[in-house]
Amino acid sequence: MSGGAGVGVELQGVQKRFVERRTMRDWARAPFARRWHVALDDVSLSVAPGEFFGLLGPNGAGKSTLFKILSTLVLPDGGRAAIGGYTVTEQPASVRGLISPVSADERSLWWRLSAIENLRLFGALHGLSRRDADRRADAVLALVRLEGTGARMVGAFSSGMRQRLLVARALMGTPRVLLLDEPTRSLDPISARDLRLFLRDELNRRLGCTILLATHSHEEALDCCERVGVLHRGRLLASGSRADLVRSLGDDRYRLLAAPTAAAALAVFAADGRVRAVIPQEPQEGEWRRWIVEIPGGEGAAADVLALLVRDGVAVAGLERLEPNLADLLERVVARDTAPEVQHA
Repeated sequence: MSGGAGVGVELQGVQKRFVERRTMRDWARAPFARRWHVALDDVSLSVAPGEFFGLLGPNGAGKSTLFKILSTLVLPDGGRAAIGGYTVTEQPASVRGLISPVSADERSLWWRLSAIENLRLFGALHGLSRRDADRRADAVLALVRLEGTGARMVGAFSSGMRQRLLVARALMGTPRVLLLDEPTRSLDPISARDLRLFLRDELNRRLGCTILLATHSHEEALDCCERVGVLHRGRLLASGSRADLVRSLGDDRYRLLAAPTAAAALAVFAADGRVRAVIPQEPQEGEWRRWIVEIPGGEGAAADVLALLVRDGVAVAGLERLEPNLADLLERVVARDTAPEVQHA
């Protein structure tokens, strides 16, 4: 129902800035002065056809501005943004024929109309006849698992049902790219999980629709996305899968279970740079102690540290690599935001 396989999205050096709002005092002191807010700063990104890509960042990172540019609602100040080979500045009509934005704004629905009437209105905007709109509405309601609810007023829907209706409305135009701007923001955890599974399993995997998801939820990105990009203060700091980010960021963490004498050896390793951090865990009963150790350099470096501990006569019961979660990786990305270049994994 998504109109065939998805199409790709390309961003090359996209830039956007806005004039900052000023107080009356500022206007009185300097009526002609302007301050600029940089919303997007040289953002480059490639999303493959049929990919589910997550754009992660806090409020104000530039996610919504980027989606507005891809939706042809806002013009970029510089760079190139294209969907399916069509640029948003030179071929906006062709771009609009490929995309459909979905937000969490339930107020954009007509609550005093039925679900089917809401979809008919949107179908008319796409040039569908009444008969074609009704046929299409029945199909998309079934696709989002709202069959049998077409005659009900939207005001009687739950938040989860209204979010599904927003997705159904977006599908009335048979888009090949969906732009999802925090679609689960107002949902309870169970409804949010169900919507994420639907988006991933039905729209992306089964129908092949390309999906870009803007979110600040690490859980949401892990549930849905093959790759993620980290947007912070308008800059794309990193992009790739979780495994790619782990490799590019280095510093693997390990759980060490060893005799108490390991403390002295670890202090020496930290001083000479073999390990970056040593975090003691709660004291254990008996002869063993636990530490969380950050060892830069991958598994080979971890093997060297283990060999040195054994050489120094430290009894080691185990050295286990800890799989970092996405929240940890994002914190590392933002903490390392000191260089001007984008770090692509």
